[in-house]
Amino acid sequence: MLVDNIALFQKIVEQGSLSAAGRELGLSPTTVSERLSALEAHYGVVLLNRTTRAISLTEEGRTLVEGARQVLGEIEDLEARIRLGAQTLSGLIRVSAPSDLGRTVVAAEIDRFLAEHPSISVEVMLSDGYIDIVGQGFDIAVRFGTVTDSSLRVRSMGAWRRVVCAAPGYLDRRGAPKTPADLKDHNCLVMRFGANLDNVWLLGSPAGPQPVTVRGDRVANDSALVRQWALEGHGVVFRSELDVGADIRAGRLVELLAGFAPPQLPIQMLFPPSRAQPRRVRALADRLAAAIHAM
Repeated sequence: MLVDNIALFQKIVEQGSLSAAGRELGLSPTTVSERLSALEAHYGVVLLNRTTRAISLTEEGRTLVEGARQVLGEIEDLEARIRLGAQTLSGLIRVSAPSDLGRTVVAAEIDRFLAEHPSISVEVMLSDGYIDIVGQGFDIAVRFGTVTDSSLRVRSMGAWRRVVCAAPGYLDRRGAPKTPADLKDHNCLVMRFGANLDNVWLLGSPAGPQPVTVRGDRVANDSALVRQWALEGHGVVFRSELDVGADIRAGRLVELLAGFAPPQLPIQMLFPPSRAQPRRVRALADRLAAAIHAM
């Protein structure tokens, strides 16, 4: 019963409320509340701060969430080895990835992985904004840029250029910028990352980094949409070559300002801070890393 209550607690944290966890598991609100209270009584601590509108983890609750993922994952692995054989992978893997990269590289690799491991299920969340990997219960998160949370486990997958580019049709109408300063005269398609607007593009030059403040008539928090706008000829974008490299090679987009390339941007795979990972998570992580390295 203790393991079941820990699993329920993890589901509450992932879903963000007791009622949502109950609906997913087919439990009444009263049952969920009673089992959470029993878990808190077992440990003698408060695990969640609860109001009528929201829940938040206490420090003890966060410790339990971090440990629960490891323990529950190992139990699932053990059950799979006993019931299905030592070589069978089974269970749920929750993955977070940037919107554009997730729709292309990550989704394609997950398709191949599931075809080889039919007892696996995968839940994917695509987002270009901040994700609380532990609080939202993700096993793997793929992210561009430097990791600011030192508690997370990190697997580097190299560094990639950010590329200024636009569709041939746009360039036919507006011409191509010759220097970073010329971008101020162009319609630039801008990403929003949460509260942060990515409208200062940091390019390079012989004299050092060269920031340029850009603007345009379209802003989105979805990198796939911004890329689609660029392909349709609406403006100039500043995207990772992982997102637009295939478009440039096919001639759908044209690289601009190649002589002003900025420093490469790291891409990393992030994991919760447990000491061990279920075999299914390690297997999918290896596949995703190999797919990105091969690009």
